[in-house]
Formats: sequence, C-alpha cells, structure tokens
Amino acid sequence: MDIISLTLEASTLICVAIFIASVISSATGMAGGVLMFASMNQAIALQPLIAIHGMVQAFSNGVRCWLLRPQILWGMCLPFAFGALIGTAITTYFLISYISEGNALFVLLILIFYTLCKPKKLPELLLSNNQFFGVGILTGSLGIIAGAIDPLLGAFFVRNDLSKEQVVATKSMMQFIAHMIKIPAAIFIGFSVLENINIIVLFSFVAMLGTQVGVYMLKRIPNNVFFMVMKVALLLAALRISYQLIVIYY
Repeated sequence: MDIISLTLEASTLICVAIFIASVISSATGMAGGVLMFASMNQAIALQPLIAIHGMVQAFSNGVRCWLLRPQILWGMCLPFAFGALIGTAITTYFLISYISEGNALFVLLILIFYTLCKPKKLPELLLSNNQFFGVGILTGSLGIIAGAIDPLLGAFFVRNDLSKEQVVATKSMMQFIAHMIKIPAAIFIGFSVLENINIIVLFSFVAMLGTQVGVYMLKRIPNNVFFMVMKVALLLAALRISYQLIVIYY
C-alpha cells in the first residue's frame, strides 16, 4: 500500500474529529468509532484506512481500558477474544475476497435495528458470558471488512444488568482486542506500519487526549441518561450505515 500523505488542513480536521470521537466513545460507549472512521475516510482510502483506524482505535481503547480497568468484565472478554481471533483469521485468509463491504454493513444494520426497534415479544440480545465467543467471531469477521465495530458491539450492550462504567470498560476491552488482532491482518494484506508511523502516532496521541476527557465525563453522567444517549448514538450510526449502503449500491 502507498504512504498516506495528508495536507495540513486535512490532518487538522481529522485530528479534531478524532478528539471529538474519542470523547463521545468514552462518555457514551458508542458512535465514536463510526464518526472517526467516517471523518478519516474523507481523506484516506478504504484499505489503508481500516489499518490506520484499527491502530488508533486500539490505542484509544487501550487507554480507556486502563482508566476503567476495575470495571472490565473478563468473563465476557475472554470468550470474545478467542472468537475474534478465529473470525479475523478466517476472513483474512479465506473470505476477504468474497464478503463485500456492503454485506458486512448490512449485517450491522440488522443488528442495530433489532436492538432499537424489536417488538416486546422478541427476546433481548442479553447474552451469557460464553455466548460472547460467537460475538467475537462475528466482530472479527466483519471488522476486517467494515472497519468500525462499535455499532456491532453496541447492539449487545443495551442491557440494564450492567452499570455504564461496566458497559464502556468491557466494550472498550473487546474493541481493543479486535483492533489489535486486525493489525497483523492488515500487515498481511499489504499495509506498511513504518511508512505511515507519523500519522498513526499523531492520531493516537489525539485519541488519548479525547479518551481522558470522555472518561472524566462518563463518571458524572447518570445511568438513565447514559443508556438513552447510547440508543441515540446507535440510531445515528444506523443512519450513517444506511447512507453508506445507498452510496455503495446506487
């Protein structure tokens, strides 16, 4: 892949978007990854973007996990990690030529609308710890193609049995795992880390600053407000994905 070259204006605008996205992700648990991915996509092509976005998100989520480490639910994260490893490996080696970005985004859209609009008679996506193994496979498979994974994971965390800190910490750890696994996958398909290290370091530093501000805000947001904002963020992500699907197919 080519070395990514950005103008000063483009770099500045992306840095502002990354900061805002990191604040949103840390304060609400949702939508920041999609916002970051969409803003970076204005100046960076899709293939290198998935790699750069994954590395910046890995760093941002890693900082968030450290700041909220007592709240991480490892019983969910460990099965997820094994599933994500398998899903990423399968997609990278066998399926990446056959699964289109549109199909991956369509699956995300179905999950989001099921979570937000399901009739009361249908079951909630209230998974046991071991069932997050399947979520890991799905996340690993789709993440290497669609890039942003927070809408996918967000659909499984709209649940009243967890505190807002547990939601953000656990979801951040899962995102950290998934993005870390994507890095060798991105290198395998041709991305050069060293040739693009400058923008990766710059974007990661900005994401760290935004994450610290967002975690500070998270601790001061009431639980009911947090989950309401999370649902709104999911809806906005769904609208964004719908627009992407329209662009892809029409």
